[in-house]
Amino acid sequence: MDRRGFTLIEAMIVLVIAGILAGLAIPSVVGWLPNYRIKRAARDLYSNMQSTKLNAIKANDNWAIVFDTATNSYLICSNRGTDSSWSNTGDNTIESTITFPDYGSGVNYGHGIAPTNATSGGGTFPADDVSYNSNVLVYNLRGTGNSGYVYIQNNQNTCYAIGTGSSGAVILKKWYPSGWL
Repeated sequence: MDRRGFTLIEAMIVLVIAGILAGLAIPSVVGWLPNYRIKRAARDLYSNMQSTKLNAIKANDNWAIVFDTATNSYLICSNRGTDSSWSNTGDNTIESTITFPDYGSGVNYGHGIAPTNATSGGGTFPADDVSYNSNVLVYNLRGTGNSGYVYIQNNQNTCYAIGTGSSGAVILKKWYPSGWL
């Protein structure tokens, strides 16, 4: 009699081996996930700064990113509304709203364990971890804007600084024990 297939014992051995491998892999993924999330949030903010700059040039008008530390989010705005204020977002034309919790728990404004800010001279951090005046980055029609940094962290104290120079250049730095790189 020709019998093909697996015996119950063979199937159980395969399941036990798969369970052991899963048990070994899950802690690695759990430890890796917070760093993946903050890296993704930092790169997205960097990309959104670049995109906002290009949109200002393309529209031949000012565009802004308004950082809202109270809601752990930022807004990309193409018009400051009738009150001519980027900070009062109620009448702004909001193109996009990005919230850090969308990246997963633990990503928020903060500077982790970094002892000094990301400027060339170092120094203290702004109280809300956003150094732009009134927490607003404005790009003009030439693609230049105000300089500053935004600091974000995760629950493992990993920290990124994403900012701009007055020339409009976008900068992304990560804190390492040796300094900002």
